[in-house]
Amino acid sequence: MNRRGFMTLLGGAAAAWPLPAPGQQPALPVIGLLVLPDPFFGRLRAFHEGLNELGYHEGRNVAIEQNWDGQYDQLPAAAADLVMHKVVVIVTANTPGALAAKEATTTVPIVFNVGVDPVQAGLVASLNRPGGNATGISVLNIELGSKQLELLHEMVPAATSIALLINPASPAFAEPLVRQLKLASEKRKLRLHVLQASAERDFDSIFATLAKLRAGALVISSDPFLNSRSELLATLALRHKVPTMHQIREFPAAGGLVGYGTDIAHSWRLMGNYTGHILKGERPGNMPVQQATKVELVINLKTAKALGIEVPPTLLAIADEVIE
Repeated sequence: MNRRGFMTLLGGAAAAWPLPAPGQQPALPVIGLLVLPDPFFGRLRAFHEGLNELGYHEGRNVAIEQNWDGQYDQLPAAAADLVMHKVVVIVTANTPGALAAKEATTTVPIVFNVGVDPVQAGLVASLNRPGGNATGISVLNIELGSKQLELLHEMVPAATSIALLINPASPAFAEPLVRQLKLASEKRKLRLHVLQASAERDFDSIFATLAKLRAGALVISSDPFLNSRSELLATLALRHKVPTMHQIREFPAAGGLVGYGTDIAHSWRLMGNYTGHILKGERPGNMPVQQATKVELVINLKTAKALGIEVPPTLLAIADEVIE
């Protein structure tokens, strides 16, 4: 855990702590980030922009601590550690993190950014009146699964079987996505193969399995671990000549074929904004869950040419970004 300044910051968020001695600066309130170290700096930048809109700037009037290394089994301990260090709000950008934070505290405010229904997941009582200590952003992830399959099949119409890569360590997201893509593949008379990876060492065997299955394309689920390995997955997909779809724009930006999903930077900006409102004293239980519905389609035309794929003009016309 990044503990820079925790000994001086500890308790800065607690009103019951004694006032600083004369000449000392009061400790800053601390935001606890229960998110992966951001390989895509635009997300944290967007979060800071949302905070700044409410007048909060890191190092000036608020401190930020980040303490999760990506190991899902460590999330409960990481969430409990933030609570112990008296952060004023816990911010998390994935479903397992939100559930761990919810389990760790019923009093510290939680701002989440999840790709599942937060009511069904047990995070809030309702979207309009969350109740309790949690609120945040609900993004379109699982709901986009069938559209991703449709777009990918439109790009590779000869494919009769398609694979889906999930992280089994995140069942709250993976299981409903599998169900949706099974229905979508049956509707299109496609064979769906579900593959699993929860560590980088799994990737080589995944692509070897794709060759054995003769899968014509691959859909990668949106998962913090898989998202953070977008560059590696894009490289492997191109090396093995597998047309691949991911939900995040960073994937085609790194050389993958196509990305279709929620504008993540936009949702992180909303998350920062909600965090600022809580710092100003608003109660999360009274703040409606925002639904981020802005999506983007990004196509890497250079990769398409390398794979021998002629992208339909209809897709190029609706793409938000074409990388050449």
